[in-house]
Amino acid sequence: MCRGLDSLPLTCLERAKQLKALFAGLRHRQDHSGIMGHSNKTDTQRLNMNEPLTWNESFETLLSSQNGLCFFRAFLQSEFSEENIAFYLACNDYRTTKTSQLSAKAQKIYQEFISTDAPREVNLDHTTKAQTLENMKQASLGCFDLAQAKIYGLMQKDCYPRFLKSPAYLELIRSAKTG
Repeated sequence: MCRGLDSLPLTCLERAKQLKALFAGLRHRQDHSGIMGHSNKTDTQRLNMNEPLTWNESFETLLSSQNGLCFFRAFLQSEFSEENIAFYLACNDYRTTKTSQLSAKAQKIYQEFISTDAPREVNLDHTTKAQTLENMKQASLGCFDLAQAKIYGLMQKDCYPRFLKSPAYLELIRSAKTG
């Protein structure tokens, strides 16, 4: 899975546009050297022409692909709901936090995504917000599990089907199939 979007060389929207062009252009290229500054071996592994075809197998398949995650994030940005995937990824990152930093990092996530006046507030019911706040009193690696599961379910049932029907994804699939 994506180790963090900070590791990407471009913003996700730019990266998604670049991926779209690359997937469409791969069928015309035999030599992939120099694409995005990576070696030939890396490009063929990272930019598999058939990769977009697997993204409709399941939401988990999409999220487990670095390119799929980036393309999905760009789609969410276009729909002004990027905070959902940002929260999901922040929760995944939180699980790798050292014990001494759990409380501070939990507060940061809560203030950014869950509190009533959060700048990137995700759509959670009052009960889930209250349970998450209660969990944070004894910060543990699982204190955001319920909230993350709710947002994952929301993306899986609502955003993911729209993504699969989006013009950008359908064009990407068409390009992959014709290749």
